[in-house]
Amino acid sequence: MSLPSHARVVIVGGGVIGCSVAYHLTKLGWNDVVLLEQGRLSGGTTWHAAGLVGQLRSHSNMTGLIRYSTELYAGLEAETGLATGWKNCGSVSVARTEERMTQLRRTAGAARAQGVEVEVISPTEAGALWPVMDISDLKGAVWLPGDGKANPTDLTQSLVKGARNRGARVFEKIRVTGIRTKDGRATGVQTDQGDIAAEIVVNCAGQWARKVGQMCGVTVPLHSAEHMYIVTGQIDGVHPDLPVMRDPDGYIYFKEEVGGLVMGGFEPAAKPWGMDGIPDDFEFSLLPDDWDQFEILMENALIRVPCLADAEIRKFYNGPESFTPDNNFILGEAPELRNFFVGAGFNSMGIASAGGAGRALAEWIVNGTPTLDLWPVDIRRFARFNNNAAWLHDRVKETLGLHYVMPWPNRELDTGRPLRRSALYDRLAAKGASFGSKMGWERVNFFAGPGEKTTIDYAFGCQNWDAAVAREVKAAREAVAVFDQTSFGKLLVQGRDAARELNRICAADIDVPAGRTVYTAMLNDRGGFESDLTVLRLARDRFLLITGSAQPVRDMDWISRNLDAAAHAFVTDVTSAYAVIAVMGPQSRALLQRVTPADLSNDAFPFGTVQEIDLGHGTGLANRMTYVGELGWELVVPTEMAVSIYDLLHQRGRDLGLVDAGYYAIESMRLEKGYRAWSRELTPDITPMEAGLGFAVGWKKPSFLGREALLSAKADGLPRRRIIQLVLEDAGPMLWGGEAVLRDGQPVGELRSGFYGYSLGRAIGLALVWNESGVDSEFLQTGNWEVDIAGELSAARVHLKAAYDPETLKPRE
Repeated sequence: MSLPSHARVVIVGGGVIGCSVAYHLTKLGWNDVVLLEQGRLSGGTTWHAAGLVGQLRSHSNMTGLIRYSTELYAGLEAETGLATGWKNCGSVSVARTEERMTQLRRTAGAARAQGVEVEVISPTEAGALWPVMDISDLKGAVWLPGDGKANPTDLTQSLVKGARNRGARVFEKIRVTGIRTKDGRATGVQTDQGDIAAEIVVNCAGQWARKVGQMCGVTVPLHSAEHMYIVTGQIDGVHPDLPVMRDPDGYIYFKEEVGGLVMGGFEPAAKPWGMDGIPDDFEFSLLPDDWDQFEILMENALIRVPCLADAEIRKFYNGPESFTPDNNFILGEAPELRNFFVGAGFNSMGIASAGGAGRALAEWIVNGTPTLDLWPVDIRRFARFNNNAAWLHDRVKETLGLHYVMPWPNRELDTGRPLRRSALYDRLAAKGASFGSKMGWERVNFFAGPGEKTTIDYAFGCQNWDAAVAREVKAAREAVAVFDQTSFGKLLVQGRDAARELNRICAADIDVPAGRTVYTAMLNDRGGFESDLTVLRLARDRFLLITGSAQPVRDMDWISRNLDAAAHAFVTDVTSAYAVIAVMGPQSRALLQRVTPADLSNDAFPFGTVQEIDLGHGTGLANRMTYVGELGWELVVPTEMAVSIYDLLHQRGRDLGLVDAGYYAIESMRLEKGYRAWSRELTPDITPMEAGLGFAVGWKKPSFLGREALLSAKADGLPRRRIIQLVLEDAGPMLWGGEAVLRDGQPVGELRSGFYGYSLGRAIGLALVWNESGVDSEFLQTGNWEVDIAGELSAARVHLKAAYDPETLKPRE
């Protein structure tokens, strides 16, 4: 078969991901697909993968992708005639500590909320399922009967046969040497055997995906690290139906193979590889054995399975795999280049994810947009600075170990920091700031007081910053607090057609007089939130958009791809040009009036307006907006003026009780007020009506993106899903998000956000709940509502209005 000169789609990479994308594209009717593999199919990483398939993930849609994988693998042989090696053997995860057992119970609660079959079991029951392990030190376990394992090479061959049967053409031993582009679009590939023109190019090149991305200026932030496991000879008591077993406290996993065991793991400090580039012919190759690096895994394996001491070690595998900065894979159309898609960086989860990820990417290609919320793996969650090789090298040392490290709530990554620092960083650090990181920005979580630590003692209950955050919330509620929110994304949209174009892209009516501020959604064609942001109209032809710290790349991409090509409208990321200093609290007006001659009275400066004002010797935009439910202004000031303005605020605000505050205080206060957050309560799968934000839609506008879907949903009547506010009745427990919500003992939802409400004196959360016959006030105000907190059911009250009333500064009864 000769290499074609043209194809509708060219897929670069013949591992399990590339073959899955080809399979699903052809299943969707796109048959003119060419797959190119520089070596042989399943070479690179796929062939030496362990093949474990664990369903449960922290995000319900990610769980859904893997559940689809299990269904696909179970039925693929009947379609193609080639076995996949799929075995539904189930999995057992064990706990050595009470903290790990708490985490497993939380996992079980989340599984029930997501419809995954799960059972919390005793050490004795775990030993019955896995008789060759020592259970003497275990606290308990969870059993997931739907999990299993597959043979990576067989699965790849079965997928590619399905694709070929529907017309896909597959070529081995052909190396892609370049990506052809024109006018910001991918137009084909260059290979060592000729060029192929294409409408779509898909980068599924595994460990080489970053290199392929660099051929055309696309950011694919991944780095290889060594991943090791051993294969033993036959062991008494090991049988073909033995479940997969995971011992995360020991960083290890086991599976049965030909009467013996495969044992591997994810050590806390990984060993990066490929710093000088990965050889193109590194196909079915392995790295040298490294027993020193493997020692921590072997020591823990001998604790769990003592008979390993006498077992034959048949083979040591050291096969590099690619890891991403956050341990989630990369999927989607590149924001830098239209018609160039990426499916790579699977962090040792490629076999589990391949079926669902391949389908999701194929649907994205065919439909032009994702068909469900894929934000945890969306390529647009990364910026170009994330592709720095030195930074990736340092970060993957940590991310490989994230598979089994304790997933504490609000856990921060430590490597590759600090990276992006606001102008106030040094001043805040000197005041006891404890920093977290988002989109590379160092952001203050809280300020430690005298005798308190800036480091976090992680726990599932109350953590060591509790008193500090309580002080900050009290100050913001009763006096005034200042927050450094410089990490906000800031996009400038300009041009004579800017108002028309933004009004079509945004759901709210943003064609307002200059000086007005509008909160709005940007919706997809399903009516779901692609983003939520604040639009500041600065002039007839100029708008400043303030968006979440994680969203500038995504929002830039969404706006750019939806602008009319003939329109005179331009969008520019100006995030680094401005600092944002939020001044919030009942004394905020009094404080700001001391640093500006501007009239800040309610008549002169009403809510939802923005003015350029003098601030000491500086000048900036003052936007009267709040995310904490208090009187306040967000000061958007030139970066170079931030320090002088911040210092002046503190000089003038001492007697008013001014304090510095961080994002934990913001989280507490926004939940008390019921404010939604994008990627949690607001996602591409959730509409404004489901979110309780129908008031932020410009229903009278004749046209905007998502309008038809919203009108159709309104016509359907009562929504079957809604975001609601829940407050625990008991003051003791803590909520973090992810917990199952029950009504009359039955799972009806999951908490999307949770924290402690310091003004309420108890934990509070926002949950997505569902009911097939509709979620109305009667459904919400009747029944017994509870939240599953690590297996303990805690009574909760549903609030139809914000549980905290900022006007009276009292909890709403």
